[in-house]
Amino acid sequence: MERDANLDDGKRWQRELSIAAALLAFGLIALPFAVYVVGQRVLGEYAGSGAMGLAESVWLDLLALEPLTWLFVLTPYLIVQLARLVRRVWRRRL
Repeated sequence: MERDANLDDGKRWQRELSIAAALLAFGLIALPFAVYVVGQRVLGEYAGSGAMGLAESVWLDLLALEPLTWLFVLTPYLIVQLARLVRRVWRRRL
């Protein structure tokens, strides 16, 4: 927290945008494949055409502005933001 306070606004925004871009890329590229692998082991074969079929389905749903797909892709960033919020509240209470 102290380190963040010492950064000027420009560097803080640049850092935040870098984090958001990296987590969005993870949500777009790696997360569909991770879900496929876990789903295949837990539930069995995906009805589509494998991992690429699932990833393509996610990407097409994003283009169709499906809210749950957007939530799925943004989940890594949202989890980081939630963790930051919890940490901030926790530190203020102590």
